[in-house]
Amino acid sequence: MTEIILASASSIRQQMLHQSDIPHSAIPARIDEEAIKAALLAEEATPRDIADALAEFKARKISAKHPEALVIGSDQVLEFKGKIISKADSAETVKAQLRLLSGAQHKLLSAVVVYQGGEPLWRHVGQVRLLMRPLGRDYLDSYVSRNWPEIGASVGGYKLEEEGARLFSRIEGDYFTVLGLPLLELIGFLTQRGVIDG
Repeated sequence: MTEIILASASSIRQQMLHQSDIPHSAIPARIDEEAIKAALLAEEATPRDIADALAEFKARKISAKHPEALVIGSDQVLEFKGKIISKADSAETVKAQLRLLSGAQHKLLSAVVVYQGGEPLWRHVGQVRLLMRPLGRDYLDSYVSRNWPEIGASVGGYKLEEEGARLFSRIEGDYFTVLGLPLLELIGFLTQRGVIDG
């Protein structure tokens, strides 16, 4: 049986694979995401291309050390009015981000790249559009104080699987993609390749 490695420390991505009965191990890929993003932005790369590149960097790094395994790299980028919003480093930053997104639509781009033997086998970028409700200042402050620092691990400062669901009035797209992994497409690839039963 082919070994599957998730090149990520994300507990929600691990949970999605586990709940889908996809046996895997998780090995975080240590890459300098901010430096890679900055270099790609300097080259005027699109947010979609940046998400794809970050996922590929992760998969390639772990695949180099585990060439026999199927390595899944994944990353997520939040695009708002053509610009990328990164994970917040403080409660004040996340409040500022949420004030910016309040009452407006943004996109989440979740990329997944599968490597084996140091070579890419398959890739996909899922896209979701999210319309955030206009958020009252008191609610926003109390939301952040209740949920910080956990929401600091998510772009945009929310977890849809938790209280973050209350921030939205409409979501167009796949739930798993919002969580950071286009799971249905990945399952399709793994099934087609015979890695998992289907």
